[in-house]
Amino acid sequence: MANFDQLEIPAPLKPIQPYLKTGKNYQAKDIVVSYWCRLYALQTGLKLSTKTSEETTFLLSVMDWLEGVKKSNSDNESITNEIAAQAYIENWAYKLFTTANTSDRASKFSMSLVLSYYTAGLLYDVLTTFGELTEENTTNRKFAQWRATYINNCLKNGETPEPPPVNDDDNTNESIIDSNNDNEDNQAYESDDEALGSSSTPAQPMQPLMPTMPNVPPLPSTPPHPTPPTNIGAPFQFPSPPVPQQPQVSPAPAPRNPAPTSSVSSDAGVELSLEQSTKAKKYIKWAGSALDYDDTRTAISNLEKALTLLKTGVDPA
Repeated sequence: MANFDQLEIPAPLKPIQPYLKTGKNYQAKDIVVSYWCRLYALQTGLKLSTKTSEETTFLLSVMDWLEGVKKSNSDNESITNEIAAQAYIENWAYKLFTTANTSDRASKFSMSLVLSYYTAGLLYDVLTTFGELTEENTTNRKFAQWRATYINNCLKNGETPEPPPVNDDDNTNESIIDSNNDNEDNQAYESDDEALGSSSTPAQPMQPLMPTMPNVPPLPSTPPHPTPPTNIGAPFQFPSPPVPQQPQVSPAPAPRNPAPTSSVSSDAGVELSLEQSTKAKKYIKWAGSALDYDDTRTAISNLEKALTLLKTGVDPA
């Protein structure tokens, strides 16, 4: 199998370097994260490629690695199944983001905190492999990229960073972050490979349990990332988005006065909005992801939150 890690990345493919480095750093620790980071890098690289022989050789070596890992991990659903993979990567990004945010708001600044924000931002990019990001994930990605850049620049310049603002006014918070993005070099942390990209130790959550999601204000969507191709060609086949199967049922007689509904009734008699129902499903999904880490305490915590929301209509987060 070609060792693309030893090859120099061609200039047109330089934007995929952070994802390849993250994949390399996680290869021994977590093959699932490593696989999807490198797959995202390959898909993006195919979009950027100018089709030179050097670029083709490099991308084919990445493709060979992906094909070998997929074959040797054919029993790992987080590699072979996109639904399981999406939950797995989202859980990693969520943990890194929330633990970094907790330390950030406590003014516990360090390069470890910067690396956690930085890696979380990259993993939110990788999540776009499975489709568009949710509003929450889009907000977290932009916030993580901003804080990684800002704190890294402060530490390099010997300055003390300021903790993120606490303000319930969404417009005020958006103005603060947009202003900082205009004044900071947004690629500063990407260029500091010695501090971030070259570390052999992948970013890890700084607490054993998944913290409560911080109240990060909604932010404008970031520019869209390149849309990954759906068919790269033989011999390697990329996962295809799952196609929902419609059950065959006999048509039921239509009610006399059908009316759309924007709420769901639980067995406890509580009327849940579609947003609340979706949040309950998220808690259940996060509980399943936590069990992948044998983290039963976090799984129980998320299941209890889902039950509380379903029974009372109140989100305990």
